[in-house]
Amino acid sequence: MKITNNAVVNAEYELFVDGENGELELMERATSEQPLNFIYGIGMMLPKFEQNLNGLETGDSFDFTISNEEAYGPYDDEAVIELERAVFEIDGKLDEEMVFEGNVVPLMDSEGNRLQAQVVSVNDTHVTVDLNHPLAGENLHFKGKVIEVREATEEELNALLGGGGGCGCGGNCGDGCGDDCGCNDDHNHSHGCGCGC
Repeated sequence: MKITNNAVVNAEYELFVDGENGELELMERATSEQPLNFIYGIGMMLPKFEQNLNGLETGDSFDFTISNEEAYGPYDDEAVIELERAVFEIDGKLDEEMVFEGNVVPLMDSEGNRLQAQVVSVNDTHVTVDLNHPLAGENLHFKGKVIEVREATEEELNALLGGGGGCGCGGNCGDGCGDDCGCNDDHNHSHGCGCGC
């Protein structure tokens, strides 16, 4: 079976970004034991990622690059903002188990949209956060192999498309659908496997 809409795809891959001195730097890996698992064509993955897998079959290899413009966009310096420390305080006390340099914290904007922000620094009055995707500004180099392609069951499609259970957000975990989303954290999907998490 070829990869087409509503196909379940299992794949192993390595994701590299451009490192110093022109060498590629490994960012994440999905193995045959813990493969990337997604349903093709329903918005779980970056559009360019899916385009590069379209028509492949079990056993086919892939090797392609997605520019930052077609991945998570260029890095935006204005997306690094300073917030009042009080925003992160509970009963006047900072939640230090959640708010520390390098950690990712959930936020909500004035329109009620959920955002993921990485804590850059914490001082006595402010917390500086970075709202850029962790892979913003990076060109993504994927190299891997298709392990399995099969037709999605009605239950799998319903779970992901909101017909019953699942997150109903089209797989985009960044929309704040919670832990029962179609993505799992086993291989660090918040960083770049191609899904919108």
